[in-house]
Amino acid sequence: MTKGKVRSFADRLTRRIVLVLLIIMGLTAFWLFALGASFVLEEETYRHEAMIQATAENINHVISDIFVAVNNQMPEIEESLDRPERMLKLVERTVAQNPRIRSCGISFVENYYPGKGRGYMPYAVKRDSSHIEVNNFGAERQDYLGEDWFLKALDAKDGFWSEPFFEGNDSVSPLVAYVRPVFDQQGRAVAVLGADISLDWLREKMEKADWDLYCEQWTGFNEERRAKREEFWKPYSMIVSRKGTFIVHPDERRIIRDSIGSIVKASKDTVLVTMAQRILEGKSSKVFEITDEDNYECSDFDGRSGYVFFTPINHAGWSLVLFTPALSLDMIAYFIGALLAFFVLLAVVIVWLVSRYSIKRAAKPLKQLASSADEVAKGNFEVPLPDIKHRDEIGNLRDAMEDMQHSLARYVSELQETTASKAAIEQELKTAHDIQMAMLPKIFPPFPERDDIDIYGQLTPAKDVGGDLFDFFILDEKLYFCIGDVSGKGVPASLVMAMTRSLFRNVSLHVSEPNVIVGALNAAVADGNESNMFVTVFLGVLDLQTGVFQYCNAGHNSPLLIGEGVETLACDANVPIGVIDDWSYSRQEIQLEKQTIIFLYTDGLSEAEDSMHGQFGEERINRVAKAQAAEGIIEPAALVSAMNDEVHRFVDEAEQSDDLTMLAIKYIKNGS
Repeated sequence: MTKGKVRSFADRLTRRIVLVLLIIMGLTAFWLFALGASFVLEEETYRHEAMIQATAENINHVISDIFVAVNNQMPEIEESLDRPERMLKLVERTVAQNPRIRSCGISFVENYYPGKGRGYMPYAVKRDSSHIEVNNFGAERQDYLGEDWFLKALDAKDGFWSEPFFEGNDSVSPLVAYVRPVFDQQGRAVAVLGADISLDWLREKMEKADWDLYCEQWTGFNEERRAKREEFWKPYSMIVSRKGTFIVHPDERRIIRDSIGSIVKASKDTVLVTMAQRILEGKSSKVFEITDEDNYECSDFDGRSGYVFFTPINHAGWSLVLFTPALSLDMIAYFIGALLAFFVLLAVVIVWLVSRYSIKRAAKPLKQLASSADEVAKGNFEVPLPDIKHRDEIGNLRDAMEDMQHSLARYVSELQETTASKAAIEQELKTAHDIQMAMLPKIFPPFPERDDIDIYGQLTPAKDVGGDLFDFFILDEKLYFCIGDVSGKGVPASLVMAMTRSLFRNVSLHVSEPNVIVGALNAAVADGNESNMFVTVFLGVLDLQTGVFQYCNAGHNSPLLIGEGVETLACDANVPIGVIDDWSYSRQEIQLEKQTIIFLYTDGLSEAEDSMHGQFGEERINRVAKAQAAEGIIEPAALVSAMNDEVHRFVDEAEQSDDLTMLAIKYIKNGS
């Protein structure tokens, strides 16, 4: 196929589509959003500010009425201090004249009226709209003399509103009280006058205020459409006390039991923290904008974006907080979005009408190529490709697909052969891994019937099979154990590992001197060692009755002795087995103390590398061991686990470069 001048398919298609869309959609979107963005927030903010201020003034008016009603009784109460029975009439009158006051009482100091007992508290409570119950509660029935509210009110110079509370066992209707001290003619505080009100009216008022605002936002929508949007879009309000306690909250379970301080604890975002601090300080704010990122852990705003308005209720020291979801303030933006969608649709229709013919014609060969590509994907590499006359990207694509057909056919054939071969190798490696792991001790504790020894070991190969080994057994009250590391990795190393482990078992059944056992292992490995492989080995024999520990080290890492402290076991410099067939290995011996752990490991621990090729090192091994020893008596399994955790934290995501083997042996007692 001769190649002529290439004409860009992308250019021919883009000129007819993008130009019209870019002009119509870009200019329309920019103009509409620029026009409406600032107007939405400014208008809605003003309306919400007016609403919250009006609600706060209304609440202030009610609070002020109660404040005035209680203080108006003070002159007559102070003039009637010498007539205790008169107090019952005064509290009853206070409750009767003020529909918001639920109860009123005067609590006198201890023994103010000796004939009345330790305490005297005339008390009137409104049981229903037509019945007021009057009682005289003494300290024997209600011991108020030591209560915080009573003592705080006596020390106060003027009246104040208490924190909200539940009366007795009633945890349904929260109350708040206005209290102030009563002074005698000498200016001494002799009683506390208190009037409490139920917060039910306040909650109902706030719910009504929320609903009114919601209805204003949805004016013109029918009730059914309002109900669908109410759950998520409806604003709600809260009232908090001067200490931040929730007095009114949409979730009644949080009233009194929770505070606005939970906002600070739930989110570290500075916007929420600043907002909470300003509310507690009794400040007023026009608007705080809260985003999903600000309050993702703050249950007060349900993880929603929105705006928070708050203002103080001065007479009571409370704050009124209003949260409006962002959706409820963005109605004009939705209208703009709908208008923009209309223009976008109009632009798409115009462009579609203009370019329909050219797009349809240009897309026809693409459809043919797509159909051929589907057949190729199904494995039909001989499917015929369409004849493309255009000298553009589609023509080049057709030629590339033809080349791809031939390449895929060759690749699939080669892949089938490779996959079959790889599957066989993987199965063989899995079988070899299972055989190798089965040769190692895997039940811990290995000697549950004994109380003089505890052992724990772990081997993690870097590949399916590895060259590390450890083994142990007890014969004639002696513990024979070894740990080793074969040079190299993979299958060759695993074969040498298996041979070394078998030789250790066989020779140790007849010889008890560790240097003699190592010498026999060396002779066997060195014989016919054409691959020049070698094995570092540490082999020990521990007399469980006397605590005598004999050992021989053939080029391996020196173990650690962990007891009251941590020390490295002194080892002679012997060559690894398999290097020199007639090497004479030395034997060493120490007396092992009770509760001492022998910790053995391969260089897969000390030379474990992180992503920057830094090594774990013996210094870190000693640090972990000392940390375990400092905690007191440790167990082998705990030591190996701690070492394993530390090395994994060190290497992090780096790939394991060598087999990792650890063996911990704890000598518990010497039989004495």
